[in-house]
Amino acid sequence: MKNWRINLIFFFFLALSAVIAYRLFSLQILKGDFYKALSQGLYVSFRDVPIERGEIFLKNGEPLAINIDSPFVFAAPKKMKNLEEAAGDLSRALKIDKDLLLKKLKESRSYLMIKERLTKEEVNALKKLNLEGVYLSEKKVRYYPQETMASQVVGFLGAQGRGQYGLEEFYNDILEKGENNRSAKGHDLILTIDYNIQFEAEKILKEAKDKFGIESGQIVVIDPNSGRIIALAHFPNFNPNGYKKYAKEKNLSIFKNSVTQELFEPGSVFKSITMAGALNEGKITPQTTYHDPGVISIGGYKIYNYEKRRYPGKLTMTNVLEKSINSGAVFAERKLGNNSFLKYIERFGFFHPTGIDLPEVYSQNRVIKRGREINFATASFGQGIEMTPIQLIRAYCAIANGGKLVRPHIVDSIIENGKVVKKEQPEISSPIISSKTSHQLAAMLVSVVKNGFAKGAGINGYYIAGKTGTAQVAFSNLGIKKSGYSTKTIQTFVGFAPAFSPRFLALVKLDNPKTRSSEYSAVPTFRKLAEYIIHYWQMPPDYEQ
Repeated sequence: MKNWRINLIFFFFLALSAVIAYRLFSLQILKGDFYKALSQGLYVSFRDVPIERGEIFLKNGEPLAINIDSPFVFAAPKKMKNLEEAAGDLSRALKIDKDLLLKKLKESRSYLMIKERLTKEEVNALKKLNLEGVYLSEKKVRYYPQETMASQVVGFLGAQGRGQYGLEEFYNDILEKGENNRSAKGHDLILTIDYNIQFEAEKILKEAKDKFGIESGQIVVIDPNSGRIIALAHFPNFNPNGYKKYAKEKNLSIFKNSVTQELFEPGSVFKSITMAGALNEGKITPQTTYHDPGVISIGGYKIYNYEKRRYPGKLTMTNVLEKSINSGAVFAERKLGNNSFLKYIERFGFFHPTGIDLPEVYSQNRVIKRGREINFATASFGQGIEMTPIQLIRAYCAIANGGKLVRPHIVDSIIENGKVVKKEQPEISSPIISSKTSHQLAAMLVSVVKNGFAKGAGINGYYIAGKTGTAQVAFSNLGIKKSGYSTKTIQTFVGFAPAFSPRFLALVKLDNPKTRSSEYSAVPTFRKLAEYIIHYWQMPPDYEQ
């Protein structure tokens, strides 16, 4: 009895050993090529996307960047019987060039990645072929289900497995490892962007291409009280799933977020900043008057109004904003004084980055700091001073919200395993202008919409505040080594509503539209978007129509 039990145990031990030996033989010999190729990264120049990389979602949970299982095919040429015949079969199944594939198969020393992100049809075709030395597998890849939506916001995961551009770059470490590297599992991001408003903004920009012939354009919608970005749209945009196509075409500029990474001269939309400083220092009031000289001579330079217009008679500072009069802005700047004007440029944040959670650039505007009279004069109406659109938006938020700078941000919260580990809190400065100045300026900007060049932005029943800007593009910004300005223009409108208790502020920036000024391009574009937001949010009217 005792020997029987020992024999039974010995028999089971032999059987188990045989199973393990066969499994090792299968892994190391029969499928050795397959697993060796996987372990060596398939000899491609990128690593697999970690399963743990965090995902990115819009405000209401719509996915913007996720990880999915994706099939791919690779080959071990030394195990293939007839390279030319196999190359022909693969080229037909995968719709790739036969001669190029054959060349790569012959040159390959071990393993060759043939194609990634296979379709179901391609997978089925490969299974039917069942070619020796050709292997199918799956790996986690980054996928952008919204395709072109918010592409400059999200960026993409590059060939080396690191985020490039946008949120993928700025939050790369958190997406890979988590907040403060506390976990090997990446954290998810929940954004402040509203899907519907983002969609509408992008649609309106595409329409602006057809209607106004713009070369490019951006729209940003923000809560001026908190800095939460509600929409950030670009035209043209790109599909991050196929970023390699753009890279091959050397169209790298399309990846850049122009709102945070491109400097421009804003033109007359900057006049509100000049007025804010002069109002806040008590140097002017909205009713202060002056006589327009039509042309101002400074150090051999001549400053004209738009289209060299003259405005005879007394004009108030409110009229200056309504009619966007350059000489009136120079008048206000001179009342304020050059040193104080420089101080307010700094107060409004134009010498510093905004702190937005996206890659950004900024200009120190050294030309203005040199202190030449002509530079102060032209800066008063937004020429010869440069900034990013997000810097301009941040400054206007202070005008709209009672005088405080906010830090614009696009991530609302960071999530770990379904739980919030960090909730973004608004960062608000102490007042840079008084609430009185803010209210006065808002009223002046309401008059711009009611009586001035921005009438097209008006919406019955609502107080809309805003300012137009049409700026010539300097030759230097076009990469031309020449002083002065080209015939190209940037046409901008910044507006907020309701004017005296704003829920949103929007910037529309259109690059070189085929219209005379922003009155005919950016203004109607803003109105269309503002109407949508008002109806979408069911905002009650400010007054009876």
